[in-house]
Amino acid sequence: MSFRLRVWIVAAVALGVAIAVLRFERPPIDVTQTGYRGLGMEQPVNPRIRAALWEANQIPAPQPPVQPGSPPATSVYQNVKVLGDLDVATFTRLMVAITEWVAPKEEGCNYCHVGADLASDAVYTKVVSRRMIEMTRHINADWKNHVADTGVTCYTCHRGQPVPAEIWFADPGPKTARGAAGSRAGQNAPAMSIALASLPYDPFSAYLLKPGAIRVQGDTALPAGNPHDLPDTERVYAMMMHLSDGLGVNCTFCHNTRSFFSWDASTPQRTTAYHGIQMVRDLNANYLDPLRPAYPPERLGPLGDAPKANCATCHQGVSKPLFGANMLKDYPELAAAGKPLAAVAPPTPAPVVRGEVVIVYFPVASAALHNEAPAVIAVLVEKLKANPQAKATVSGYHSATGDAAANHELAKNRAMSVQAALVAAGIPADRVVLEKPVAEQANIVGESPEARRVEITVK
Repeated sequence: MSFRLRVWIVAAVALGVAIAVLRFERPPIDVTQTGYRGLGMEQPVNPRIRAALWEANQIPAPQPPVQPGSPPATSVYQNVKVLGDLDVATFTRLMVAITEWVAPKEEGCNYCHVGADLASDAVYTKVVSRRMIEMTRHINADWKNHVADTGVTCYTCHRGQPVPAEIWFADPGPKTARGAAGSRAGQNAPAMSIALASLPYDPFSAYLLKPGAIRVQGDTALPAGNPHDLPDTERVYAMMMHLSDGLGVNCTFCHNTRSFFSWDASTPQRTTAYHGIQMVRDLNANYLDPLRPAYPPERLGPLGDAPKANCATCHQGVSKPLFGANMLKDYPELAAAGKPLAAVAPPTPAPVVRGEVVIVYFPVASAALHNEAPAVIAVLVEKLKANPQAKATVSGYHSATGDAAANHELAKNRAMSVQAALVAAGIPADRVVLEKPVAEQANIVGESPEARRVEITVK
């Protein structure tokens, strides 16, 4: 044997040993027992991989809270087709959060919008994002049997990226010879989506887009009556490989080793996973796949289909997305589709004196006097009594947003509340004059306290 040949043999053996060693995870490995001893009901965890997953699943700090109760977003922004039930402050806060969760940092708001023209639908990402917000609300409102009260936000899938790391398209497979010679039955073309298994590489088109049971095991000892064949079985195994890999668990996370078939012996997680599969089918069929016309060609799959979700899209290697972190509590506006949140009324400032003018503020949609108004009115009463020729001019201002007639009537009622208080304190009614504001433009847009004030001047 020549020296060169011996070198090649040694190198090949060394490479084979290296590949064999690298295919296995080095100890120590943590093991959590989830069932009776001796049944293999265990979940092994590599602490080094778990540490990296923990780092990758940290959530961003929530946006600073805002005071609800401002005007509806639809009164400030145009073309608001979703989230129109929110007030403008909550709406704006959520848009800032979504930009952080999804948009590239260098583009920011312009990832979905056309510069200053926020109403434009010219950018396809805005059309897609609008539908994704509807989908997120749908998940949180209608799929609690899978997401519970933890729910999801845009960050659950995107993790700061414009396109989630885990999406799928219909897979045509690698190029092969024509005819029977090229038939691979979807095998021997390892795909990351099924953990590089030698199994059909696209179980998703069959099981996560269309309805149907992911089950091939018969309920009799003989195969009579069982319509499933070997390719069906391999496709189911491919789907199970995806589930295990996408959630970072093994088969016993859902199944009992004594009877993989039996639901009665399975863990509760199997029921949760069942609802998750139904949920993903719903999202792909009714939200994601129908978006195909909105995408440019470069965003479609090799067969022209839209990007779709599978289990890894949210889970990304852990059994609970983001290790169960509840971002929804900080963004409850994503919890229920189309249901306005209970608004907290903005505070009503105390009355103030600005030179010769006394200003009394009122609560939103109310003509009730502030509890500190009587003290200020008492000062006015003393001025009026000290100068019997003087009169009090009372002007009520209102918001320039909303129904003009209703706003004008409310401003008048507020002015009359101040007039009634002065008359009740002993000032004759003919000395308290109701007067419209000199300039209508003095009315303030929105629910600023200045938009719900009454000005009193002693002349």
